[in-house]
Formats: sequence, C-alpha cells, structure tokens
Amino acid sequence: MTGDLLRKDENGYYYFVDRVGDTFRWKGENVSAAEVEGVINAFCGVKEALVYGVKVPHAEGRAGMVAVLPDEMFNLESIGKAIAESLPRYARPVFLRLVSTVNRTETFKPQKQQLKREGYDPDRMADKLYYYSEFKRAFTPLDTNVYELIQKSEIQL
Repeated sequence: MTGDLLRKDENGYYYFVDRVGDTFRWKGENVSAAEVEGVINAFCGVKEALVYGVKVPHAEGRAGMVAVLPDEMFNLESIGKAIAESLPRYARPVFLRLVSTVNRTETFKPQKQQLKREGYDPDRMADKLYYYSEFKRAFTPLDTNVYELIQKSEIQL
C-alpha cells in the first residue's frame, strides 16, 4: 500500500487523485501531517498544532494548513520564520488558523474533520486566518477579498 488514491481512465491509465490517511500531496510531494505537526509543536508559542491538507482550486493535491492553539508567547512573525527555516517548501503550511480550542474524540485524539471541511474560507469561521505569502515571506491575514483572489488563482500559493 502506498497511501495514494488513484483513478483509472477508459484507456487503462492511472492518475493520482489524493492521499489517504494522515498524509497529503502538495507540489508533487507526499507530506506527512504528523511530521509537520512534530516540527511546529516544538516552536515557542504553540500549545498544539494540527496539520491537514485542503483543496485549492486549479492546484494538484492539497495545500498544507495548520490549526494552531497558541499560548501567551505566540508570535506570528517568529512562527513564519521558524517554519520557513525548518521545513522544505512543499511541506510548509500554506494556511494558518488560530484556534481557541481543539476538539477531541472519546479516545482523546484531535478531531480534524471539521477543520478540513471549513478549509480556509473566512466566512465559515470566526478564527483568525493567514496565508503564507512567498512575496512577503510571512503569514499574511486572509480575509474574504484574499480568499476570492485565491479561488480565482490570482494569488499564487
């Protein structure tokens, strides 16, 4: 098992669709959410980080997104720099969401499904959202206008 979900066309050719499990594919690379979480959880100011992939229009695979439960030492600029220095470009979360709580299952596992469903649409949540701007080399606020530009592929991720 590779963890890849494929589809077969009418000519018998296989095409990559998505990753299954706690991994996702972005920029042609497989990304382990657990490994990225481990790196981000070690940063000062992070109580807990949950990493998952989200669909982006006109892009293959899923972009990385991290939901961060911050503590009083959290600094957005420092986290952006630390992520850029610690992770390869394809594994760096494109989106960052600041959450006030992490919902858990009966067995105390963090619940990511609701976070995945909400994606990075600012109209679907009250949490603060950011996207990583390669131009600015920093996490930048993501509002409805920026969301629309991403949907139209006018902002490159």
